[in-house]
Amino acid sequence: MGFDVDAVRKQFPALSEGAAHFDGPGGSQTPQVVADAVAATMVSALANRGRLTVAERRADEIVLGARQAMADLLGTDPGCIVFGRSMTQLTYDFARTLAKDWGPGDEVIVTRLDHDANIRPWVQAAEAVGATVRWLAFDPATSELDDLGSLLSAKTRLVAVTGASNLLGTRPDLLPIASLAHDAGALVYVDGVHLTAHAPVDAGFADFYACSPYKFFGPHCGVLSAAPALLERLRPDKLLPATDVVPERFEFGTLPYELLAGTTAAVNFLAGLGGLAGLGGAGSGNRRERLLSSLALLENYEDELRTDLETRLAAIDGVTLYGRAERRTATLLFSVAGWESGDVAAKLAESGVNAPAGSFYALEASRHLGLGDAGAVRAGVAPYTNQSDVDRLVEAVENLRV
Repeated sequence: MGFDVDAVRKQFPALSEGAAHFDGPGGSQTPQVVADAVAATMVSALANRGRLTVAERRADEIVLGARQAMADLLGTDPGCIVFGRSMTQLTYDFARTLAKDWGPGDEVIVTRLDHDANIRPWVQAAEAVGATVRWLAFDPATSELDDLGSLLSAKTRLVAVTGASNLLGTRPDLLPIASLAHDAGALVYVDGVHLTAHAPVDAGFADFYACSPYKFFGPHCGVLSAAPALLERLRPDKLLPATDVVPERFEFGTLPYELLAGTTAAVNFLAGLGGLAGLGGAGSGNRRERLLSSLALLENYEDELRTDLETRLAAIDGVTLYGRAERRTATLLFSVAGWESGDVAAKLAESGVNAPAGSFYALEASRHLGLGDAGAVRAGVAPYTNQSDVDRLVEAVENLRV
């Protein structure tokens, strides 16, 4: 039985506006059930977390439920789930905390493939304490990362690497990278923002794994998973009366209960995606099993559309595609000869096709590709993308050459 994308699309009110959305890598559209969860929480009685009143218990249960939901999605433990305003904010917080133990002679490795949120916090934290930053490049022709082993040493304290490039879709082989880093005594921090929306994830191999629910149908907030024993060891700066309990010691101020309720709803939506799309077996098992099944099916569906889109764009005279990694998400970056990429995006928008242009904060990657700060046009496939959307994008690009 095929993927019933029509059934999936019916869950997204925004699609009724008529645009073909290829802007998912910057933030997905939101299903009705997530909006309902946020709204219901906002109009319910809430208080600071506790167990005395109904309002206190409701707040506590929302937080605990969201921790369990994210643990199910990432294959980790709810006690190691930390919530924050964004992945960027969480990474800055942990960079400052980890850098307390760094100094001159220590080294940190970042990659030119990453979003700046997994580069600049580490660069700035290292510079603040006199540690050295090592840069891992990638092949501009294939978008595959270079060999990490050439940079690792006994001085390496941390390796920051993307789970999937938000610019090119490249999915580095994370298990060997983590193994090499751990053998050298280094920690591994994975930016899973782009990966988590497109493939099954088992984040237990990483010391830190960060992601953003608004990339997979949820609200705007950030999530980090880390080994509980590691969180117990780290001591962030915090307010004196704030709890010292893990993971709460890393969460500053009152959590946004409505956003966490929406995050749980988004995870549940992902878990039911396979069943919603009419794919057998996706509706059975516990939530973790259903997530793995749904995301595997989704990965196959998106990859089929990406292959079709990529083949057809490549056949258009003047179109240049960037990135040919063996493993990647359904994300394409392209330019059109004779056109500024921003003008291409504007023309596509006139045709009702949302495919923005830029470097998308992957500034180092864009520069390494020779695209400078302006970048190129990015088209990302999502679960609600259908064949008609692909046809519209291809036709709009073809019309640029007329």
